[in-house]
Amino acid sequence: MIDPWGSSIIDYEKLTEQFGIKEFKDVVGEIPDASKLMTRGIIFGQRDYKRITDALNKNEDFATMTGMMPSGKMHIGHKMVVDQLKWYQKKGADLYLSIADMEAYAARGISKEKSREIALNEYIVNYIALGLDVTKDNVHLYLQSENDDVKDLAYTIGRKVTFSQMRSIYGFDNSTNISHIYTPLLQVADILHPQLAKYGGPKPVIVPVGPDQDPHIRLTRDLATKFNEEFGFIEPSATFHRFMTGLTGDKMSSSKPKSAIYLTDSIKDATKKVKSAKTGGRESLKEQKELGGQPDKCSIYELLVYHLIDDDKQLEEIRSKCLSGETLCGTCKQCASELLEDMFEELESKREEAQKIAESLL
Repeated sequence: MIDPWGSSIIDYEKLTEQFGIKEFKDVVGEIPDASKLMTRGIIFGQRDYKRITDALNKNEDFATMTGMMPSGKMHIGHKMVVDQLKWYQKKGADLYLSIADMEAYAARGISKEKSREIALNEYIVNYIALGLDVTKDNVHLYLQSENDDVKDLAYTIGRKVTFSQMRSIYGFDNSTNISHIYTPLLQVADILHPQLAKYGGPKPVIVPVGPDQDPHIRLTRDLATKFNEEFGFIEPSATFHRFMTGLTGDKMSSSKPKSAIYLTDSIKDATKKVKSAKTGGRESLKEQKELGGQPDKCSIYELLVYHLIDDDKQLEEIRSKCLSGETLCGTCKQCASELLEDMFEELESKREEAQKIAESLL
């Protein structure tokens, strides 16, 4: 069972086998100008992505939907979602961005006011500073608690969901509060409401998520089928991206400061974290030169792959020199620190204007 509010998925192969997620590499060749997250295998799985490749190749309407639960700081691992939204925006997709303040209250006890504050200052500002244009007419940014279309749809679709089904998907038991049990229906409504007549009617919808969110995807696809006759819903598509390894070797998490580089960290703090991060280096200099490094176990190399180096040839050269023992960990850390410094300098320069835009939206 996968817990969307607390699981840490690390066995991607078992996950795909157990829940029927298809490999993304099977469709990447059909995608025009596929992003580096796609070509590098960071996006590893998909459900029904052919609907999206068809829309991309035929220049047909489609939507991209994502949600943020404002419960903590935004770290560099979250940048993957922004990068995907930017790519889909360039491809002409309508964007739907849900601030899950009702979920944050039910699952974390965070008030609506606090949710708005976190969403504004930690998420929306960084989304804008990272280059997402949220001012376009086809971008729909909203708080769950203030979107009547989502709340009404959640109530309607709840008619065909039983507690037994919710328990089997999410592990809810007699101690689970009713508000928490209700939040998956809000997630489903977030994903399906772009297909309501008010928003242009049925269309393909892609939801880029981490694998811990797959229970919501499975429930949504099931309910889309059950309400197809009433609303004409098309089963939404989904992609699944790998979690970033934390700087300590575990999953990167907002609740573990040493594991994560927060996007609001100072340049000094961010580069300091890089220089103290766990690598895939051997125990001694001699062993490193003889056996080579282990880039697939290195949080620094992962940082380069996910965010800091766009040139595949440059990345392959770094990997090759690591494997051969020619390059030592200190060199890679220095490279990553310099590139991260450039990224954070650009973020800081754009954040003040991004703050003004964000405040005008919420």
